[in-house]
Amino acid sequence: MKMKNLKDYRVRRHLRLRRKVQGTAERPRMSVFVSNQHLYVQFIDDAAAKTLAAVSTLSGELRGQKLNAVTAKQLGTLAAKVAQDKGISTVVFDRGGSAYRARLQALADAARAGGLKF
Repeated sequence: MKMKNLKDYRVRRHLRLRRKVQGTAERPRMSVFVSNQHLYVQFIDDAAAKTLAAVSTLSGELRGQKLNAVTAKQLGTLAAKVAQDKGISTVVFDRGGSAYRARLQALADAARAGGLKF
């Protein structure tokens, strides 16, 4: 099937990635979604089909900031803190079909520095 636009390509990459990445209660999936204006992070237990915790650039002190690598780094630190509060220490990283570059890399590095193990 011929893809028509960039969103279709991203969705196709995401589905290919999701065949390999599964979250459990012991090691949930850290799912990242990047929109044009915001970043969203969820910790998901796929076995129980439950979202354990979520944080985004719409929450708290990150609201209203430009979406760049600095904001992504702050979100990664906040995500690690929220995960630690919920008792999550190890995760499986799901980049959501997006390229692992500037913003996603800053988010992942900050989450690792915050105490999460990938």
